[in-house]
Amino acid sequence: MINKQGLWFVTLFSLILVLGIYYVTMSDDALSSILNNTTNDNSEYANVNVEESSILVALKVNDEEELLKAMNELQTILLDDTATLEEKNDAYDELMALNANKGKEEELEKKIKSEFQLNSFVKIQNDQISIVVESNDHNVNVANNIIRSIQSMYPKKMYITVKFQK
Repeated sequence: MINKQGLWFVTLFSLILVLGIYYVTMSDDALSSILNNTTNDNSEYANVNVEESSILVALKVNDEEELLKAMNELQTILLDDTATLEEKNDAYDELMALNANKGKEEELEKKIKSEFQLNSFVKIQNDQISIVVESNDHNVNVANNIIRSIQSMYPKKMYITVKFQK
C-alpha cells in the first residue's frame, strides 16, 4: 500500500515536472525579462505584449492539459479509501509510466533540436511516435534522418511519423 510520504512525493514530483516543462518551453526573451526584472517602474499597470503562439506551443499545452487530467484521475484513485490495493498499485504504476513517457518525449525533442537544429513536438503512444517539426522546408531527407535517429534509440521497431508545420 502506498503511504502518505510516497503520495506526497508523487504529488510534488508532478508539480516539479509541470514547472520544469513550463520553464523549458518559455521563450528566452520572456525568461530574461523575468530574471532581469527591476522594480524601477512606478506605474500602476505594466504593459503586456501578447504574441501569437506557434503550433508547437499549442500542441505542448494541449498535451500538458491531457497529462495533468490523467495524473489527477490517477491521484484520485490513489487517495480513494474505497479503492483496492491492486487498483492503487495499478494507478501508481500508470502514474510512473506517464512521467517516464513525458521524460522520453522531452529527451527526443532535445535530440532533434541538437542534431537537426529544429524545434519539435513529440508524442509517444505505445509503439507509435508522432513528431511535428516547425519548418517551412518539407524535406524528405531531413524527415528520414529524424526517423533513423529516433529509431536508433529503441531496440524494437517503432512506427514514427514526421510532420512539418509552420
